[in-house]
Amino acid sequence: MIRRLIKRRNRQIIIDVSTQKDLFLSDGIARVRNHRRVLANIRRVMAYARSRKVHVISTCEVYSNGTGYTPYCLDGTEGHKKVRYTLLNNRISFAADSNINISKEIFKNYKQLVLHERGHDPFEEPAIDRLLSDINFCEFILIGATAEKTVKAMALGLLQRGKKVTVVYDAVGSHDNKEAKMAFRKMQAKGAKLIETKKLAGSSHLKRVRVCTYNVCSN
Repeated sequence: MIRRLIKRRNRQIIIDVSTQKDLFLSDGIARVRNHRRVLANIRRVMAYARSRKVHVISTCEVYSNGTGYTPYCLDGTEGHKKVRYTLLNNRISFAADSNINISKEIFKNYKQLVLHERGHDPFEEPAIDRLLSDINFCEFILIGATAEKTVKAMALGLLQRGKKVTVVYDAVGSHDNKEAKMAFRKMQAKGAKLIETKKLAGSSHLKRVRVCTYNVCSN
């Protein structure tokens, strides 16, 4: 009983926000400014999740072509897809649908949930809101993009729901450095902990991200 209690208290979950090709690869329509460095750190965090058998919830932005809302991560395009090493083998995906009710018991069968959203605030999707409000992991660890929009919305939403939030800030991409710094300060002021990748997953000699066609990324 004591061993089970200690294990439950130490449970972490990785919240992988919008690690999609349009945001993180060199030819992505909305590539984050620091994509090479952030990709290497994201890869390290995902390796940590695999080695420690940590569960992962991935949120993906998806927009309908022709709506005029945003030009990237359009449904059915290559840019909408996730960067390959952010995907675990044991996973299940859910389309953006307000009527879906995802039970927290699903973690007994899957290590990764991929949830689609139709905006920059994951909590505007009722299915995501219900799931994240209901699950009771000890620590929610955030990576992805972007700091000034979706990651900030995810962090603040989790904090409002009484969750312990850790943001791996060097594994978070952004478009605007000034706005990103302001976003990190706001997350921290509301109670989020900010750490570097090496604090979570240790040091790494990884130099290549191996998914990007940009020459210095060494595909």
